[in-house]
Amino acid sequence: MKIDWAAIGSVFGVSLAFAVGLVALFTLGVNGLARRERAAAQGGSAGLAVTGAYACFAACAAAVAYGIYLIVAKP
Repeated sequence: MKIDWAAIGSVFGVSLAFAVGLVALFTLGVNGLARRERAAAQGGSAGLAVTGAYACFAACAAAVAYGIYLIVAKP
């Protein structure tokens, strides 16, 4: 039995990169919503921050849906 350590390392690296990227994208979305709250408290508007936050959340949902598709898809 031979273990392909290069393939395992590659899968680990890609998984780590996508996990960190997805968490960063979600964090940007939460930060956009926090800016909206801050602007509302000061009597302002933060339309661009809210739009960016929703775009970040949509991208997170799309990434999760694509991951589920890859797991469930039949060859």
